[in-house]
Amino acid sequence: MSEGLLGPVEVRTLASALGIRPTKTLGQNFLHDANTIRRIVRTADLHPDDVVLEVGPGLGSLTLGLLPNVQRVVAVEIDPVLAAALPVTVADRLPEHADRLEVVVADALRIGSVPGPPPTALVANLPYNIAVPVVLHLLERLPSLRTVLVMVQAEVADRLAAGPGSRTYGVPSVKAAWYADVRRAGAVGRTVFWPAPNVDSGLVAMTRRATPVGVDRKAVFTLVDAAFAQRRKTLRAALAGWAGSADRAERVLRAAGVDPKARGEALGVDQFVAIAAAAAVEA
Repeated sequence: MSEGLLGPVEVRTLASALGIRPTKTLGQNFLHDANTIRRIVRTADLHPDDVVLEVGPGLGSLTLGLLPNVQRVVAVEIDPVLAAALPVTVADRLPEHADRLEVVVADALRIGSVPGPPPTALVANLPYNIAVPVVLHLLERLPSLRTVLVMVQAEVADRLAAGPGSRTYGVPSVKAAWYADVRRAGAVGRTVFWPAPNVDSGLVAMTRRATPVGVDRKAVFTLVDAAFAQRRKTLRAALAGWAGSADRAERVLRAAGVDPKARGEALGVDQFVAIAAAAAVEA
């Protein structure tokens, strides 16, 4: 393989040497296609001074693609065997950039900070079962992240990037939009992984947006959860429990300029912010 990247043979050989058998529990599907790795790095639009946070580097396929293009890669890996092997792999295949790598053995859902300069970009092939919680957690805890490019299950990609009124629009869509402008950035087939997953993948790109002011994020997210818990109901009915009564829900909605007969799936994040702000004023 050119550029030190791992191909299908190298991935299997390395996994065998480490005694690694990919597990569904950790969502391990190891990327082994050089063209896909180059495409991810290119789509991430990285700069030489970027500090990249990579979650779940696995055997290091994407890590090797990232290192020549940025100032530093902080790789967060929950599997101690993989975490210990990653610096060795990088030193072997990309020795001139080995000093740019920092490995953190941790659960990405529990980290609140990372060592060294604050990360500016999140680039990762995320385990399907925790993709949304990981992205939202890291955007919350690491405000230095300006951009995100993650590879996730195609269905999850659709949900994250969906706009109001679409079939896939829901809680993940609104919460992601609180932090960033979100878009689909391409499709990824199954054959670029070992083992091949049973679903297709997609790339999701995010660019940090200004945080809404005058409202509390937790208050807005609680509102969003309530609005979509009964998504077939009008907001007047769906938010009755949240507001204390249907009548109060209607008053708050009207104060926010939102039709009480609308449904949550029709509202953008700024409208949810307006509702939360109106509720705070009336409280």
